[in-house]
Amino acid sequence: MSFRDNLLHLRGAHNMTQEQLAMLLGVSRQSVAKWESDKSSPEMDKLIKMCDIFNCTLDDLVQGDLTDRPQTASDSGASARWSQDLFGYDDLMRAFAMRISNGVMTMGLGVAIMTLLFSLGEAGTHPAYLNENIATSFALLCLFVGIAAGLALIIPISMSRSAFIKAHPYLENFYTQADVDQTRKTFTAELIGGILCIFAGICVITALGGTALEDLVGLPVLLALIAIGARFIIHGSLMLGRTNIEVYNQTAAEVLEAHEIASAPIPPAQKEQLLAQIKTNKKIGSICGCIMLIATVIALCLLFIPTMQGAGTDYTSGPIALFWLPWPIGGLLCGIVAMLMKGFSKED
Repeated sequence: MSFRDNLLHLRGAHNMTQEQLAMLLGVSRQSVAKWESDKSSPEMDKLIKMCDIFNCTLDDLVQGDLTDRPQTASDSGASARWSQDLFGYDDLMRAFAMRISNGVMTMGLGVAIMTLLFSLGEAGTHPAYLNENIATSFALLCLFVGIAAGLALIIPISMSRSAFIKAHPYLENFYTQADVDQTRKTFTAELIGGILCIFAGICVITALGGTALEDLVGLPVLLALIAIGARFIIHGSLMLGRTNIEVYNQTAAEVLEAHEIASAPIPPAQKEQLLAQIKTNKKIGSICGCIMLIATVIALCLLFIPTMQGAGTDYTSGPIALFWLPWPIGGLLCGIVAMLMKGFSKED
């Protein structure tokens, strides 16, 4: 019995596709197809991996006859096994959603505490009044600590996600419809909860408007509730987005270079789509770079030409007051260009 016959039988008995076996072995689907058509043979490390996957010996796999091996209890549940998360994607994305949302909330809470301390420094006769210099120092410290803590949560998990995409640029969808439906329910609950938090903050500052507590209590509470509400909304959105494996497979074009995608174990159709997306992204980057350079030139002209003409440095009126405007306009134009080029590309 040949290795080819054993491989075909074992893969069929385990209800495993060529793509799934290729992902487990770290090769392309074409490599598995060549093994099964007897056009090439796998290397020794791949054979050993297959022995672990199919629970057989190397001699039996290469020279024996495994086509009549009785089906075991573990083999009977093979279909469910290979449709599960093979690489820890779900755990990674849950951690990604948690840390990104908590990082954003931490930064927001730092801003809220900073606002509270600034207000205490200006409260005058309030029992909790602080010296203005002390209040300012602690306020800035809280802001920096909040930003640092948020970045400490966001940066490592973002790097882990990028590394995972590089290691596994293509995944088969293993989520069931029940998983997606449950995630949608959770997203709806978190979205409503986040909106209610923000609305509660608006109610608090509205109720305290015009009183001595507006700046001391109302504004810090509003900012804190906005941070908490944003946390719920971001977490729910990322958790819902994790179930869209098709979108994940497209993100490989944002992380991998063209030569890495060309050699990655990705189905041919998906590989062509990613390579086309990389070309589109490069065009978008070039056009947006030109737009922002033009915006910078215009902004500098608005900033310095009035001064050179002797108009003074009054930043509250005239063209000089609008020197910042070209940058947000350029950003909006970049967004429009990206949407148009992706929406009307030949590949799509």
